[in-house]
Amino acid sequence: MTLALGIDPGTATTGYGLVRDREDGRLESAGYGVIQTPAGLPDHQRLSLLYHRLVELLLLHRPDSCAVEKLFFQRNVSTAIAVGQARGVVLLAIAEAGLDVSGYTPNEVKQAVTGYGSAGKKQVQEMVRILLTMPEIPKPDDAADALAVAICHLNTRRYE
Repeated sequence: MTLALGIDPGTATTGYGLVRDREDGRLESAGYGVIQTPAGLPDHQRLSLLYHRLVELLLLHRPDSCAVEKLFFQRNVSTAIAVGQARGVVLLAIAEAGLDVSGYTPNEVKQAVTGYGSAGKKQVQEMVRILLTMPEIPKPDDAADALAVAICHLNTRRYE
């Protein structure tokens, strides 16, 4: 069995999702959640907190592989910079854990999970629920997005 960690990066909220690829080909959730940083903290302290929480997560679960959502064009430059900084911290933590990391655009994730690269957020969340045989859609949205990244990664690796 392979355990993949999917990450939806952000400075305020970073979603994570652990998905296990079972020997019978089924996928199952092995955990999910968010790493939140307090809004009042300076950026460098928020990024440090994100880094240390992610290192703890990596040590606790010891995934076999990791995938991080790639940045896409943002109209709000300050949001794009903040997400880029968070993504950089995530990549550093994964690299220091000795793991390879793959990146997928939001459209690649949507295509892999729903079969349609322009699927809406609710469609993706419902397919995550179905593919992982979960009783309800995982919350919050950032965690569901991270599970989708992990599903995309595992499905992509099957065909490499």
